[in-house]
Amino acid sequence: MAENRTEGRARDAGSSPKSPEGKGEGVPDAVIPGSHQESGGWRKVAVSGLAAVSLSAGAYAALAFGSQLNPMAIGMLLAFAGGLLSTWSPCGYSSLSLLRPQGRYSLSSVMGWLPTLGAHALGYALGAVLLGGLLGLGALLLPTSGLAGTGLVAVGALAIAYGLHSFGMLPLPYPQRKAQVPHDIRNRGVPMWQISLLYGFSLGLNFLTYVRTPVIYAVVAVALVSGSVTGALLLIGALNLGRFAPMLVNAFPIRDATVQHWLASHEENSVLVDGTLLAATGAAFLLLGLG
Repeated sequence: MAENRTEGRARDAGSSPKSPEGKGEGVPDAVIPGSHQESGGWRKVAVSGLAAVSLSAGAYAALAFGSQLNPMAIGMLLAFAGGLLSTWSPCGYSSLSLLRPQGRYSLSSVMGWLPTLGAHALGYALGAVLLGGLLGLGALLLPTSGLAGTGLVAVGALAIAYGLHSFGMLPLPYPQRKAQVPHDIRNRGVPMWQISLLYGFSLGLNFLTYVRTPVIYAVVAVALVSGSVTGALLLIGALNLGRFAPMLVNAFPIRDATVQHWLASHEENSVLVDGTLLAATGAAFLLLGLG
């Protein structure tokens, strides 16, 4: 992991969380592309090029297919992708790695693990209802005309800004609670399904633990200007479905260390995906709102 970090995902503020085993330091926040000391000028040029292509792609989509694009559908796709990106790091996966089938992998161990999986899904659903409901109430109070006009322009500008943040070009505030789910609860004799429910609910609220991707901020903004409780619930539901989906990897005979290694090896790529999605979506929303 890089030593040079910027605000939010890149800078580690305060003490680092402990590892799941309670030994030493846990996994720090994600890195910003180009923040490695060994990164050369070509890397910055490549990231700048990706940012330009992302913005151009979003603008082209809005200009070429404007009337055919549904902002809510785009927002839900962005939310689902953001959910997946929330787990695309060793830190993000750490809670899921504690909820694996017990003992030697077999059909019976997977079947015995299904209540844990179901409880985790229920926790995410409850979190989505609570957070989505609160955002929906906020949407009803805000004087917006739904996903159009000024509201959509504002969301587009916010998404572009956080896209540039992910590309390391525009440092922005990164509100979050710098904490993981309580790993030590495993040592208190609590049944695994209850732990899984607690983890799902905590992660499903999205702001009780580390925020791994700024896509979440854009999704919250879309929910607030949607003008609809239903719209807000659908957006957070899509976000939490994306966050839950990686849990399914535990149903397969894949070693935890293999998953952790892959995530650690490709973590910086997830930040590039953050920037690409946010910049493209933001440019499309901006032009749709102005059109």
